[in-house]
Amino acid sequence: MARPRKDGSAPREPNRRGLTGLFVRKVKAESAPFNVWDEKERGLVLRVHPTGRRAFKVVYSRHGRPRWYHVGEVGLSDARRIAARIKLAIAEGKDPAADRKAERAAGTFAELAERYVEQYAKKKNKSWEHTRNKLVRPHLLPRWGKLDAKSITRADVHALMAHIAAPVLANQVKIAASAIFTWAVKQEIVASNPCIGVDTNKTQSRERVLSDSEVPRFWAAFDDAGLVASSALKTILLTGQRPGEVSCMRREHIVDGWWEMPGRPDPKLRWPGTKNGQNHRVWLPAPVQGIIAELADEGAATGFVFPAARGGGAVKRLDVAMQKICATLEAERATPHDLRRTFSSKVTALGFGRDAMNRVTNHKEGGIADVYDRHDYEAENKTIMEAVASHITALADGKKATNVVQFR
Repeated sequence: MARPRKDGSAPREPNRRGLTGLFVRKVKAESAPFNVWDEKERGLVLRVHPTGRRAFKVVYSRHGRPRWYHVGEVGLSDARRIAARIKLAIAEGKDPAADRKAERAAGTFAELAERYVEQYAKKKNKSWEHTRNKLVRPHLLPRWGKLDAKSITRADVHALMAHIAAPVLANQVKIAASAIFTWAVKQEIVASNPCIGVDTNKTQSRERVLSDSEVPRFWAAFDDAGLVASSALKTILLTGQRPGEVSCMRREHIVDGWWEMPGRPDPKLRWPGTKNGQNHRVWLPAPVQGIIAELADEGAATGFVFPAARGGGAVKRLDVAMQKICATLEAERATPHDLRRTFSSKVTALGFGRDAMNRVTNHKEGGIADVYDRHDYEAENKTIMEAVASHITALADGKKATNVVQFR
């Protein structure tokens, strides 16, 4: 059943006829716009406006929904030729209306990147600030920022990656660019993602852990990063929790020595949530509780255990602090995440096993066991955390740590 018109008048049944040049010129306007469908060229429609203006459109279906391609005020023969070309493009799998919309809406790559951040990344991507500040601004915008987004090609992506000396960084930049273009394609802002088909650089998986001899050197060097950053880095090493979660640790989440992390983000508290979205409860060993006690006055106003020097937020740029420490020590590159990996390796080295390591670090491997195993493991987890922290602090103090753990 045809829908009523906007002015409330009776709906018009589809008006089809073999269009002629004379009809197009002489057809009379009405109080509301109406369409006349061409019987000769399927999908071609003449739109007649109350002002008397006449324009052709081509209507086709895409994923079960109608698309309207505006042809404009051209002659009938030209309109039919354009309609034939559009139908050929559709037969080749193209979407002419979406392609035109993309050409008009893309703007510069800098504008596209900003739209991606505001409309998508801030809502869906926890690490959007890191991606913008470490990848997009220093590497993508200087080369592509002023380019028309739709003009960027696969060759531009190859050139971009070749310009970045570090293979891992080049891969990360390409991934960031691809995320922007993937979103833009879904939003019909651009027609295609130029990053598709560009191979990533081959890299070796990172397996960096601090050796026993490195632990005391890094532990002492942490203090050069300042009280808050040093305390955060030590806490990552002593607990094995994710650097982003440790940075945002809040005092109201610490209950009787247990750090109870909500899985979901809490914007009011500026808590990002856990990476896997699961609630996590981890025991804070004695050395960590001592570190937190020393910072009691630092984060009293904000609730953050490790507050930033300015802005009232959580401490940031721990990765930069680690870079400086490595440079000072002339040591192989190590990141805050490598401190987490060092802790994890100690869990297994002390004989607790991989399942225990995954459990205390909130690394969920999944499987049917996760569904049926609801044992709390509170006592076991507390033993693991204290044993590993004791082992690491013994190394940090220059003592000979033992790998023998006394179980109850």
